Amino acid sequence: MSNSSMQGKVAVITGGSRGLGRAMAVALGAEGATIALVARDNAKLEESAAEVVKAGGKASLHVADVAVEADVLRLEKELAAQYGKIHILINNAGINLRKTITEFTLEEWMGVVNTNLTSVFLMCRAFVPHMKGSGYGRIINMTSIMSHVSIPGRTAYSSTKTALLGMTRALALELAADGITVVGISPGPFGTEMNTALMNNPELNAQFLSKIPLGRWGKVEEIGALARFICSEDAGFITGTDILIDGGWTAQ
Repeated sequence: MSNSSMQGKVAVITGGSRGLGRAMAVALGAEGATIALVARDNAKLEESAAEVVKAGGKASLHVADVAVEADVLRLEKELAAQYGKIHILINNAGINLRKTITEFTLEEWMGVVNTNLTSVFLMCRAFVPHMKGSGYGRIINMTSIMSHVSIPGRTAYSSTKTALLGMTRALALELAADGITVVGISPGPFGTEMNTALMNNPELNAQFLSKIPLGRWGKVEEIGALARFICSEDAGFITGTDILIDGGWTAQ
C-alpha cells in the first residue's frame, strides 16, 4: 500500500496512549489516515501523537473515559465538529485484573466489564452513524486469545473478551449492508505495558514463553501492520470474524 492509501480517512483509536493502540495509530497514520487518539492520560496521548507525526501522519488528542456515557457523547460531538465524519473505529481500551473469582469485588468486576465491553457499545453506538452511507467503514475490536482459551485468574478478562467476540459477529451482520466491516483482533502475549510485570518476572516470563511455539513475545508493530491491512480496501471481504495473532499459542 502507498502512503496515501488512507488519505482522507479519519480513525478513532481508544486506548491510544500506549502499547497496541499507539502502534496501530502509527501504522494508520503512516498510510495517510488522520488519527483521533482517545485515552485518559493526556501526557501519554502527547507521546503517541508525536510518534504518529514522526511517522508522517496527523493526530489529535482527546481526553475521555470511554466507559462513561457522558464522555463518549461529548467525544462524538467534538470529533464531528472537528472532522465531520469518522471512517475507522478501533476499540482498543481495556484493562485486566488478575485475581481469582472469590477475590473480586463487584466494583472491580464491573470496572473490567465497563472498560472492556460497555465502552465498545458506547463507542459503536456513537460512531456507527458516521460510517453509514459512504460504502466504507471499519470497526476493529481488540478481543484476545482469552476469548478463545483461558488461564487461571482471568475470569473477568476472559468473560469480557468472549462477549466482545460475540458483539463483533453480531454487529458485522447488522452493518454488512452498509459496507461496514467489523473484525476482531485477538492478540496473544505482546510486549506491552499491560504485560510488563510478567515480562520482568523471570519465572513467569519463562512460563509464558514456553507456551508460545514461536518462542517470543509479539512485537507491537505486528499488530499495527495487521490493523493497517484490515482497514485497507484489500480486506473489504473480511468481516464478522476474529484474527488470532498469537505466535501459535491457541493452535496447541
